[in-house]
Amino acid sequence: VNIFMATGRSTQLTRQIGEHLIVAKLGRLGYIATPFAGNVPDFDLLIADDEGHSIPVQVKAINGGSWQFSISKFLDVEIVDDIQYVKSKRKLANPNLVCVFVQLADDEKDDFFIFQLKDLQEYFSKSYKGGRRSKNPQSLHCAIIPKDLEKFRDNWSLIEESLKSE
Repeated sequence: VNIFMATGRSTQLTRQIGEHLIVAKLGRLGYIATPFAGNVPDFDLLIADDEGHSIPVQVKAINGGSWQFSISKFLDVEIVDDIQYVKSKRKLANPNLVCVFVQLADDEKDDFFIFQLKDLQEYFSKSYKGGRRSKNPQSLHCAIIPKDLEKFRDNWSLIEESLKSE
């Protein structure tokens, strides 16, 4: 049985593996990190340094393909007569929230991308065009692929910078 087929169980395993990989990596970098098993709405881990500073972190893991979102998390989009109009960026509750996205690999050579939520919003602000969606005009689906996060690859220094600013 391929554990990476898209089932509810495999989705749960992907999330679990991603969170624990990141917790282990952060431990190797000298930070205390603890996952919350999906019970906290806006973040998945809490990271602390040896001075007692702590930050929440959002984790997203995939096995391949892309990370999926609703554009309504990032942009205000109005749909009129099946045509989407991007009105503005949404006010994010925590634009500086640190995000760690991981692409899991069969050979355990996983790829990590570390950035702030406002960076993801900026990406979608530039890439999401609105207009008429061919398959479903009401769809607010959007996605980002690892290649588009390349500048954030292994950007672990953002963790320290974020902890220092707390």
